[in-house]
Amino acid sequence: MTGKEEEEGINVHIQIPEGVEVVIEGRKVKVTGPIGEIERELWHPGVRIGIDKNMNEVVIRTENARKKLKAIAGTFASHIKNMITGVKEGFFYRLKAVHAHFPMQMAITKDGKGVSISNFLGERRPRIAKLMDGVKVEIRDKGSEILLTGVNKEAVGQSAANIEQTTRIKGYDPRVFQDGIYLVEKGVGVGKGNGNGSGNGDEH
Repeated sequence: MTGKEEEEGINVHIQIPEGVEVVIEGRKVKVTGPIGEIERELWHPGVRIGIDKNMNEVVIRTENARKKLKAIAGTFASHIKNMITGVKEGFFYRLKAVHAHFPMQMAITKDGKGVSISNFLGERRPRIAKLMDGVKVEIRDKGSEILLTGVNKEAVGQSAANIEQTTRIKGYDPRVFQDGIYLVEKGVGVGKGNGNGSGNGDEH
């Protein structure tokens, strides 16, 4: 790589769709759309994020074209694209309960911030899976299915992982004991599955 190439750096352009607003406030990027808003800190000393109002684009610039800064710019671009998709369409994760031995019961906790799983492997005390802020939950299909939705892809995904982890069995042969709650589908669109569900509030 020549010195000139390093000096030039790279530009990454992200189109801002109609109905979505992106605001840069210091180290924070705030994205607002039809179904919500999301804000996160995206900062690195060698990377700049700005708005090209004429082209209606987010522009990520690196001070040089070194591999490390290019990777960081790519990561920032991925985050911003997910934020735009989130506030415009949202994300969903669908999980299914499997119980070969003990039928479990699932319910939303009273504070709306978790999922209570009762009678898992015949246990008397319910297990509680934490939901991340801004994630909505719906118990469906006669209590055997969980639908998670939200504008923050990472929060929805982490909530799904928390639920799966809560029913993970240690010391059991998974070929014999398949009881648990498992992810069966994920994608874009909070309207998947006949509604947005009800849960612990909106993303702020």
